[in-house]
This record gives sequence, structure tokens and C-alpha cells, in this order.
Amino acid sequence: MLERLNRCWRVVATGFCFAMFGLGGLFIRLVVYPLLLLFTRDAERRKRAAQAVIHHSFRFFVGLMNFVGVISYEVRHLERLDRKGLLILANHPSLIDVVFLVSFIPSADCIVKESLLRNPFTRGPIHAAGFICNSGGAQLVEDCNRSLAEGNNLIIFPEGTRTPLVGDVKLQRGAAHVAVKGRVNITPVHIHTSLPMLPKGRPWWKVPARKPHFIFEVREDIDIEEFCVAAGNESLAARQVTDYLSDHLFRGPSRASA
Repeated sequence: MLERLNRCWRVVATGFCFAMFGLGGLFIRLVVYPLLLLFTRDAERRKRAAQAVIHHSFRFFVGLMNFVGVISYEVRHLERLDRKGLLILANHPSLIDVVFLVSFIPSADCIVKESLLRNPFTRGPIHAAGFICNSGGAQLVEDCNRSLAEGNNLIIFPEGTRTPLVGDVKLQRGAAHVAVKGRVNITPVHIHTSLPMLPKGRPWWKVPARKPHFIFEVREDIDIEEFCVAAGNESLAARQVTDYLSDHLFRGPSRASA
């Protein structure tokens, strides 16, 4: 009986959290962004301010989910994210992975789907922070490397979508091409959930039987120069980096970090 009541509460609390998230997006679009346009003339300062607003908003949202009992979480080696110009690659088991990562990382940039630019709840924050639109092609790689050169910490999910609950996982090579083209080391983050929470193909109201626990493990940087020297050309280096990531990103949390 208590487990059933707890699960019902988490359904209600999850809906409440998503409602707050949507209202926050509208508030940024209708209030915060116009104020930034009015009082901040410099485009770069305006973008930095918007990124800071989103960072703190996402921190509040993660704290809210934890407070109302929707999830619990821990972060291992968070200090490794306290740098600028990081290329952060992570696996993608849950819809809220990017929310967690942006809440940990000031000056975060990420790649967003074009459909989110048409969503009234997300369009405002995306425009304000200058997030990269996934238009595909060589331009996307150039946009990513430009963002890194500007000192942003760029978050990419090499899968391109959430990890399926069943079946093989295949990484796209775009993230590896960004690393190889810009000669930027990769900071991998492994995300582990004790139970599936907001996975691909499952609606938000189908919460797990118990409160899921998230573990975010920030692993040591992957040296890209080693791959480039060994491969001899960028195309082969990107393929080898992708193959390496296929194992590295999906290996569970290390016992040494536990």
C-alpha cells in the first residue's frame, strides 16, 4: 500500500515538476530575454547572462525533483567540469540528462533539435543562450568548434537520441569529428540510473516502481592527439574515437569511484 501511494505521489510530483519547467521556459522567453535585450547591448555579454540564468534555473529544477522525491542523484569527480572549453560527451538514458549536465556546468552550450525552436516553452531559452541548432553537415562541426574556442563547455550526446531500453547502441561520428577537427580532448560523463526514468518510448507518467537514483561519473579526459597521430588522417581518427567511445561511455560506474 505504501509503495502504491509513493508511486502515485511521484506521478503527481513529476507532472508538477514538468509544469514548473514549462512555466520557467515561458518566463525566460517573455520576461528575461526581453530584459536582456533591453539592458544588455553587447551580444556576447547577453548570451553569457542567458546561459547563467538557464544554469541556475536548471539547478533549481534538479533540486526541486530531488526535494519532492521524484529522483535522487550523486555526482562523482564534479571538479573535472570546473574548466572552460570542455567537450563533454555523455550517454543518454533519460530525457532530463541535459538538464542535469547544464545544472552542473556554467557557460554550457549544447546541440538542440530544430523542433525545439518551434516549441513555445523551449524557444526562448534556446535563442537567449545561443545554443547550436542541429542542422547537420560540416557547418554543425564548425559551429561546435567555434563554441569551444569561445570558452563554452559543449555538451553532446553521441547517440543523437536517448539510449533505447533494448537493442544495440550505435554512436554517430559527429561528436568524434568535432574532437578530431578541433584537436579538443573529450571529457566523458557516464550516466547511470538505478531504474529507467523518462527513457525513450515511455511517457512521463509511467514512473518506475521505486524512486530512481542517478549517478553522474565524470571520467578522465580522452587524449585526442593520440588517435590523430596513430590514425594519420581525420576520418580514420574519428572512426577510431567513435569505436573507443562505444565501450567507454557505456561501461558502468567504476568501483573505485563508488
